[in-house]
Order: sequence, then structure tokens, then C-alpha cells
Amino acid sequence: MSLNRLIAYLDHIQQAGSEIRQFLQAADKAAFSNSVEKQRAVGMNLMLIGEAAARIEQEYPEFVVDHPDLPWHVMRDFRNRIAQGYFDIESTALWDLAHTSLPGLLLQLDSIRRWRAEGE
Repeated sequence: MSLNRLIAYLDHIQQAGSEIRQFLQAADKAAFSNSVEKQRAVGMNLMLIGEAAARIEQEYPEFVVDHPDLPWHVMRDFRNRIAQGYFDIESTALWDLAHTSLPGLLLQLDSIRRWRAEGE
């Protein structure tokens, strides 16, 4: 498999994470709870993150083994949970994931990309 494809998947994760941050930038928890648009936007981007993570797991298992600190199963499982029960997902679950797990994930990805760019 092409390294370019792996990089594209990582880019998808970072782009979706950046969009989540933009959607939540000026919103507090109450505003988010009252905004179906923001909830759907965050949910869709979490699905995109999970889909990219699932493809990386499938197509680049060695990358997953090399980076066990990334929450591969969490990303994939949340994608599945949203896709299979979208209307049952509570806004607080989306909010909490976006504020607790996402920042760390994006930092980890930035670190991995800098490390690889510097020649490992």
C-alpha cells in the first residue's frame, strides 16, 4: 500500500478534528445541546475520524502496531456507534468526546507527523 494513502487518512483525521474544533469554538455545552446542526456536524466528523482509523487498521496494520498509544479501537467503535445508532447518541456524549479525547488525539497525530517528517 502507498504511503501517500496512509498520509491521506491521517490528513482526514486531522481535518475532521479541526472542523470539530471550529464547530465548537464559540459554543458552550448548553448552546451545543440546543443546536442540532452542531451536533450533526460533530457526529459526522467523528464518523469520518473513525472511518479513517478503521481503514488505517485494515490497510496499515504495521502502523497501528507501531503506534499503540493512539486510541484506534475508540475511534473505530465510536464511528460504529454513531453509524448504527445515530439518533440514539446523546449530545453530551458528542460534547465530552470532542472535549476530552479529541485534543489529545490531535496532539498525538501532530507529534507522529513531525517525527516522521524529521526522518524518524
